[in-house]
Amino acid sequence: MTTQNQPPSMHESLLDVSGKKIFVAETGDGPPVLLLHGGGPGASGVSNYGRNIAELAKEYRVIVPDLPGYGRSTKGVDGSDPFGYLADHIRGVLDRLGLDKAHLVGNSYGGACALRLALDTPDRVDRMVLMGPGGIGTTRALPTPGLHSLLDYYSGDGPSRPKLEKFIRTHLVFNAAGVPDSVIDTRYQDSIDPEVVANPPLTRPKSLRTVWKMDFTRDKRLERLPVPTLVLWGAADGVNRPGGGRMLAERMPNCDLYMVANTGHWVQWERAELFNSLCADFLAGRR
Repeated sequence: MTTQNQPPSMHESLLDVSGKKIFVAETGDGPPVLLLHGGGPGASGVSNYGRNIAELAKEYRVIVPDLPGYGRSTKGVDGSDPFGYLADHIRGVLDRLGLDKAHLVGNSYGGACALRLALDTPDRVDRMVLMGPGGIGTTRALPTPGLHSLLDYYSGDGPSRPKLEKFIRTHLVFNAAGVPDSVIDTRYQDSIDPEVVANPPLTRPKSLRTVWKMDFTRDKRLERLPVPTLVLWGAADGVNRPGGGRMLAERMPNCDLYMVANTGHWVQWERAELFNSLCADFLAGRR
């Protein structure tokens, strides 16, 4: 969430993908790995992975886009198929960077993006790490209070700092006291960008067809997905149910599952040292 460990030498660019501008920051040398951030209010790539980029860049070419609708990328997401829309644009990022294949690391909304990209074009994904991904068993249980809080942020009386602070401290992390006020202040300011308020990138699905399409456990391709995958799920995740990890492990033929104790939805932030080690080793095939 913070950028305090962010290396100063990141190269920044705006890529044209299907007529949309996608912001990308990158650093390091080695096999390419894309870090795909979550969908909470005010989220962006570099801020979500501020505790991970420098460490992973010791071994990898780390590429950190802002997903469509967030940060410095073009605002707006196709609400009829949001995961597909995100996946198409991130695949476009690979094309623009001249990458036939890359590792994907995705948290929450970014995890859903990574998984959809892998299902649609498995030949473009080398290995994949998912942290509390969205779209797992969402038609099999009612939304969690944390997901309700996330989806209601821009509705009702509109966005506010108290609403965002409650979402982060109550639902997103295990240790609420560990989140500095400055993190919430920055996220809040980013969340009230007029373009985002006018067209929030993460909203409630508007049709049953969309609801069904957004549950990967209903997708038969999941059982045939060849991509080696590591799923990390905080045991105290208050946004996406930790049981989703078992659903993926039972359905995917090459899926390892690691449940992280005393951790919420932000595994890569709350347990950065553990995440960095597991992620680097798994992507390199060392575990």
